[in-house]
Amino acid sequence: MIFLLHRVVLMLPRLRPAAFTLGFLSFTVMAASAQERIQNPIAIFAGLDKITGRIVQFDVAVNETVQFGALQVTPKTCLTNPPTETPETVAFVEVDEITLQKETKRIFSGWMFASSPGLNAVEHPINDVWLIECKGGATPAPPDIPPVGQ
Repeated sequence: MIFLLHRVVLMLPRLRPAAFTLGFLSFTVMAASAQERIQNPIAIFAGLDKITGRIVQFDVAVNETVQFGALQVTPKTCLTNPPTETPETVAFVEVDEITLQKETKRIFSGWMFASSPGLNAVEHPINDVWLIECKGGATPAPPDIPPVGQ
C-alpha cells in the first residue's frame, strides 16, 4: 500500500504538499481504525410488529437469513470497535420483503448503526427492523508486558 501511495506521489507532482499530507494522514487513520474493528459472527436485531405492538429481539448469524413477519433479514458483516475505543456497532444488512404473490423484493441493502437506530432502520408498513448489537467476536489480545523487575 505504501508503494502504491509513493507511485501516486511520483505521478502527480503538482499536488500541494500540505494537501497531500492531510489526505495521506486521513487515509492512514481510516485504514488503521478499519483494521482494528472486531468481526462478530452474530448480529442482534429488534423487530417491531406494528399490528400487535410487540418488540422482539432476534439473533442472526452472519450470512444467514431469518424471517421476521414478511421480512427476511440477512447480515453480511457485523463489526464492533475494540473496548479501547468509543463503542460503535455497525452491520451491513440486506432485507427482503416476501410479497403476497410469494415474490422476493429487496427493500434495504446498506449499513445499520446501533448507535443511531433511526438513521438506517428498515421501516415497513407492518414490521420495522433495526440493529441492536453484535456478539461473539474475539477481542484483541492485550500486548505482552514483561513482569516488573525484568
